[in-house]
Amino acid sequence: MAAVALPQPTVHAGRLQTHHARLEAARAGEVGSVHSWELVTAVDGPGTRMTLFLSGCPLRCQYCQNPDTWMQKDGTPTTLAEVVGRIRRYAGVFRATGGGLTISGGEPLQQPAFVARILHDAAASGIHTAIDTSGYLGRNASDEMLEDLSLVLLDVKSGIPDTYRTVTGRDLQPTIDFGDRLARRGVPTWIRFVLVPGLTDAEDNVDAVADIVAQWPNVERVEVLPFHQMGASKWDRLGRAYTLAETRAPEPELIDRVRGQFRARGLTTY
Repeated sequence: MAAVALPQPTVHAGRLQTHHARLEAARAGEVGSVHSWELVTAVDGPGTRMTLFLSGCPLRCQYCQNPDTWMQKDGTPTTLAEVVGRIRRYAGVFRATGGGLTISGGEPLQQPAFVARILHDAAASGIHTAIDTSGYLGRNASDEMLEDLSLVLLDVKSGIPDTYRTVTGRDLQPTIDFGDRLARRGVPTWIRFVLVPGLTDAEDNVDAVADIVAQWPNVERVEVLPFHQMGASKWDRLGRAYTLAETRAPEPELIDRVRGQFRARGLTTY
């Protein structure tokens, strides 16, 4: 009986090569996972800002406004050249308004090579640069990246370690370590604290945040951001359980109390 040739496993060499090329491009910072862009005024830093939102974040904050940025794989693969080209088109606007570029997310330091190359090009072009980060992945920021930053927006989500873990699912210490590093290097920093009734508003928690921040002489301001429900629909659309559905925005008296706790330590607070 003649031998019957069995079908051989198909190896999609082209597909494997393409996947490998994509990984290498990501490692080199030539391509990144982008969620969206915004051009806004007086948000995410001074002047008119282009805010670049990247996909991927290791934290799972209960009050996250952008849960659709959690998974890096869900973003749009975008080349460095495309990002840089778009930023350069607005260089005149940035100069006229004292604005610049802010990279947010998600968590920008989850894609450090991509972010570093964007920041370096922008800084070399004289554009004000900022990142909005939790600091949890601060170890991913090289000294060279920090040299290219005009400003860091550092989200200190709670000051008590157990509360921080309840809020984010992660540990507080990496944020403190990154803040300490920024302070040693003198990188201008704005602190952001989201005030959520029943979650982050306890006096001892706010005091703990204020005590941490007061140790950093490079902090230019503290922004107390009142909780709101604007991101709730995204949780529903993604089929994720949203634990803060019944939480109301903080009352003006609570906001004033919390801002007073920061101001009591000599911190410029908004």
